Amino acid sequence: MHFTRVCSILELEGVIKLNIFRSPDLMEKLQILAGAAKYDVSCASSGVNRRNGGGLGNAKSYGVCHTWAADGRCVALLKVLLTNKCVNDCVYCACRSGNDTPRASFTAREIADLTIEFYRRNYIEGLFLSSAIEKSPDHTMENIIEAVRLLRREHKFFGYIHVKAIPGADPTLITRLGLLADRISVNLELPSVRSLSLLAPQKQMPALLAPVRQIYEESASNQCERRLFRSAPKFAPAGQSTQFIVGATPDSDMALLRASETLYRRFELKRVYFSAYVPVNDNPLLPALSSMPPLRREHRLYQADWLLRFYGFSAGELLDEACPNLDTELDPKIIWALRHLDSFPLEINRATMEELLRVPGIGVVSARRVIRQRRVCALNYDDLSKMGIVLKRAKYFITCRGKYHGDVPLRPEILRGRLAPPPAIYQPSLFD
Repeated sequence: MHFTRVCSILELEGVIKLNIFRSPDLMEKLQILAGAAKYDVSCASSGVNRRNGGGLGNAKSYGVCHTWAADGRCVALLKVLLTNKCVNDCVYCACRSGNDTPRASFTAREIADLTIEFYRRNYIEGLFLSSAIEKSPDHTMENIIEAVRLLRREHKFFGYIHVKAIPGADPTLITRLGLLADRISVNLELPSVRSLSLLAPQKQMPALLAPVRQIYEESASNQCERRLFRSAPKFAPAGQSTQFIVGATPDSDMALLRASETLYRRFELKRVYFSAYVPVNDNPLLPALSSMPPLRREHRLYQADWLLRFYGFSAGELLDEACPNLDTELDPKIIWALRHLDSFPLEINRATMEELLRVPGIGVVSARRVIRQRRVCALNYDDLSKMGIVLKRAKYFITCRGKYHGDVPLRPEILRGRLAPPPAIYQPSLFD
């Protein structure tokens, strides 16, 4: 839910007459800083349970997000920046110091009071708080910590809180933040040192990775401590996430996926988000302002990221130096299968779990159903659709009781034509 819409709802219902909304200055700040927060996409779900200890709100592991939760609910966070006044001049950023844009800053008290007022009216279930760097990383982090402290200690707010850690801040501030927030994210933004030096010369990769490493180490230490002492406070129980910008630099999809794979394996990140670059600045180093965000590329990267996290793929299997970018027409799993037709067709009644997960049209849940059901009896082709297998894709890569049900031979060019999405139908206008 976009919060300019929330503000209009509040005005219509007369809530603006309440004390916290009497100030036009506060409403103007909310419009500026909620609008600036839309470029940060790394706030989809909470992934943490917390019981209400006599205060306000709850956090559930099935998700608090600003669109749809995993259980089907449409819920919302108050997604806002603490400030858009920034000392950095990153070329791609809407908050860069060189931009001629309206500037605003909330106090810690204003953030806490806004969150509680929105929560009490059932507009939100939690807070996503990010920020530009005002004055210094330490100064900004102290304000973020104070806002979260007021919510947790003074307002007794037990709902979900996701905050952005500021690279370059004192490590003790990261520790304090982790004991108050559910999830912490450190946006790396760009996957290579070369891209950072080109578009964000004030940022250094070691400085960006330092808080990521600290959060990982303190989370691991906290888990050991909680096994010994159940009353020990939790440190960032929902883990950490990050975000990469897609399309602002010439970085390939292979570079993005390899960086994501490294973060998952070395630092156990919960999620890497990809944000299609929205042209907001006119600079020769960036795509033109008139160009469209690469949304289809972003979608394919999310599909590939899913394969890395849940299907046992590696970045090197999906992409290589000869083919460094994902196909925008077909999803990455189909492309991998077309390149490895020597591994197909698989007999559905004998394939291992790992092999089943490589078949287009078979997901984690349906693969488990196949493994479980065939312990009872051999599967028939008609049984497969009842298990959630998408046969219009899977039938070209499997056999069932030795019989192949695909109606074309296993040749890449033929299968690609069958599996490609149909062309969009053009609907002429009456005025054409």
